[in-house]
Amino acid sequence: MSEHRRKPPPPQGGGRAAARRGQPGPSSGRRAAPRGATGSSADSYGSSSHGSDSYGSGGEERPYGSRAEARRAAQRGGGRRRTADNAGPGGRRGGPGGPTGPGRGRGRAAAPPGKKRFIDYPRAGKYGWHRWVPSWKLVSGLFIGFVGSLVAAVGIGFAMVQIPSENIAAQSQNNVYYWADKSQMVATGTGVNRQNVTIDKIPRAMQYAVISAENKSFYKDSGVDPMGIARALANMARGGQTQGGSTITQQFVKNTYLSQDQTVTRKFREMFISIKVGAKLSKPQILQGYLNTSYYGRGAYGIQAAAQTYYGVDAEKLTPSQCAVLAALLKGPTYYDPAGNPDLDKSATQKANTKRSEDRWRWILGEMHKDKHLTDYQYQKALKKYPTPQGRKATKGMTGQISYLADTAKKYVLNHSNISEADFDRGGYQIYTTFQKKKVTALTAAVKKIQKSRLDPKHRDLDKYVQFGAASVVPNDGAIVALYGGDGYENGHFTNNADTSGVPVGSTWKPFVLAAAMEYGTYKTQPEGLSPLSKYNGNDKLKVLNQDGSTVLKKDGSPFYQRNESDHRWGYITLRKAMEQSINTPFVQLGMDVGMSKVRDVARSAGILDQSMSKDLNPSFAIGTSTPSAIRMADAYATFAASGKQADPYSVTRLKKDGVDLPGFKKPNVRQPMDSNIANNVTDVLQNVIQNGTGQNAKALGRTAAGKTGTTDSNKSAWFVGYTQQLSTSVAMFRENPKDHELLSMNGTAGVPSIHGGDIPTSVWTEYMKVALKGSNDPGFPEATEIGKVQDEVGAPSPTPSVTITPSETPSETPSPTPSETTTSPSPTVSQPCNNWKCVPTGTDGGTTDGGVTSSPTPTDTTGTTRGNGNGGIFAGQNG
Repeated sequence: MSEHRRKPPPPQGGGRAAARRGQPGPSSGRRAAPRGATGSSADSYGSSSHGSDSYGSGGEERPYGSRAEARRAAQRGGGRRRTADNAGPGGRRGGPGGPTGPGRGRGRAAAPPGKKRFIDYPRAGKYGWHRWVPSWKLVSGLFIGFVGSLVAAVGIGFAMVQIPSENIAAQSQNNVYYWADKSQMVATGTGVNRQNVTIDKIPRAMQYAVISAENKSFYKDSGVDPMGIARALANMARGGQTQGGSTITQQFVKNTYLSQDQTVTRKFREMFISIKVGAKLSKPQILQGYLNTSYYGRGAYGIQAAAQTYYGVDAEKLTPSQCAVLAALLKGPTYYDPAGNPDLDKSATQKANTKRSEDRWRWILGEMHKDKHLTDYQYQKALKKYPTPQGRKATKGMTGQISYLADTAKKYVLNHSNISEADFDRGGYQIYTTFQKKKVTALTAAVKKIQKSRLDPKHRDLDKYVQFGAASVVPNDGAIVALYGGDGYENGHFTNNADTSGVPVGSTWKPFVLAAAMEYGTYKTQPEGLSPLSKYNGNDKLKVLNQDGSTVLKKDGSPFYQRNESDHRWGYITLRKAMEQSINTPFVQLGMDVGMSKVRDVARSAGILDQSMSKDLNPSFAIGTSTPSAIRMADAYATFAASGKQADPYSVTRLKKDGVDLPGFKKPNVRQPMDSNIANNVTDVLQNVIQNGTGQNAKALGRTAAGKTGTTDSNKSAWFVGYTQQLSTSVAMFRENPKDHELLSMNGTAGVPSIHGGDIPTSVWTEYMKVALKGSNDPGFPEATEIGKVQDEVGAPSPTPSVTITPSETPSETPSPTPSETTTSPSPTVSQPCNNWKCVPTGTDGGTTDGGVTSSPTPTDTTGTTRGNGNGGIFAGQNG
């Protein structure tokens, strides 16, 4: 048997009983040592060959060399329960002196000698789950250590941050815009619109308006809202937006940051600064700093600039009622400026903003009265009339088209970065744009020339309030090289007509219907596409049918009849001819046969934004109830020009801050969402519109071009969108009530019964393109090859070698006010011989009047008459 497994010898000198009595054994002659005197394993009741008392007579060697050594061992191990590791012989807990041995339940066993741990965890001498329960000493130590570290961190953070300076925050910097050739366009900023004033120059009504509205406990609190900070941090942890500073002190600190990055580090730094500000500055100083650094919109930083911008007075002359309006702006100037900010958000219209401003103005005055900051008399006087702020004004350099170019570039920057409007307006940015000065000048000159020659607002009331919007985009690239946004900020026109929504595009939408038919086919030809030589009924007042053959019904349950602009009896004509003459009925029925959702998909693939498309995909969707901007229409037609390649429009190529390049402004990728032959076939059909149809005024360009005219319901807008391989340009014309921004009819404008897209808009387009393309070659367009299946509409006559239609010499330009309940299909009388696969009309084409109106009743009212901004533009929605 091995040495460490030898059984212990039997006890000597009286055994266990003698040990319990504390008496010596028979051979000792001396009394045994008291229990536990040595601390050895033999001190727990009995003795053994490995642990006998030094005074026993067992003849075994002592575990320790002397009594002093035994005492030291006892001191080292006393008071600790014996563990399984130092149990009796054999390492078993049941050995002598172990938990189940003779000494069970009495005294404490000594632990083996060893180095004591600094942190006793897991706990020695404990078993099972007890080992993992920290001692109160450990818990207390950790807590004290954590609190101490936190105090040290706060102290260091407090010492490292500096109190913000409102004077530094008010230092002005310009934003500098550059043309495409890198020459400077304009340097503009808020330098003349920033000026600090002392607290004694700020009316007490303004001070208390802010306190009552934003921080009632301002004069009592410490300047930091811990719960607000905790909410902000928790929101960041969830990936949401952080909340703004919840006290005036915190907001003052936040205003002085040049970087508004929402990070945990920034929030903690803001907290430390707020604590220091609260400790070092008086409450009046903090309030002064806050009012001098806050952003009130319109580029106005500080209360003095706001007073001048909105009311044309110094801050100290503001009335309590005016103070309440300015305090409301601090909630968010985009939505509380009564002038509206539809260019930044389509919901921030003048009407909506005015209501929001009035509601909050009234509430703030009520809170001031409730908080005893206004007497009953002052309160009633302030409530008598809402003090409407004065209109916007052009800032230095922001005149003519420069204002709209800078506006377009600014929106592009805000939508392609994390920069806020307030940050941007602080200045210090260099914006490199795609705009070409010569083309911008040419487009402006074209609009002014046609305006002067055709419109006379001084002598014709119906010529008043006529506006133009235009944009020019490079195909296969997306660069916006020119735009026309209106008469200029200096003339009180702050809406960018090139990037506005709410102006229906009319028949310029029909190419998307034709492209969808060629791509998807109709329910009768799918999956094969439809040929543009397919015939549809072009007569006026036709019932529109669903794909199952049932009649489309209006809301009142009566049949829906589609109208043309005139009651001319075209009979069954090819889609090519229907596009040429801009006839509605064929395209409405074609849209139903293809599926309006597919028409929407094709328009989207060409570059039209979802936000600008009519939500109701009823029959009228096919003829232009949607409201894209001029920029987006030019870009979508550029997809046809580039044989199906599409690139999103862009206006900024590079952005720098204080000379350092910022990311996010690479040229958009070019993709191929449309089959090249489909795009080329659309181009072939649209070339015919200029050569033989409603766009013949564009033939004066003298080079290969394609385009489409468009006129809308009640003649409220007229469009022409055309392109060459080098340039795609759209021109919109409309009248607008300046008070409520409702679209007005142009019947009688320019001294003619009605305005059509083929008239004034096409003339503007032609004048501009002549100059813009001067000196460039005429590459023409890629050849289109035959596409799709010829599938005539049900009821079309069988094909014959020669088909003729006799149109009236002068088609009626005004559709019948009451749709007829019957339809007719006259015999054709115009010869259309076919060359290769194209049919070229040789008879009378019925004139060049654009028939693309949406004057028919629709199942649901989708033709908008109130113009908004940004909804259909380049920057609408998410990063358009």
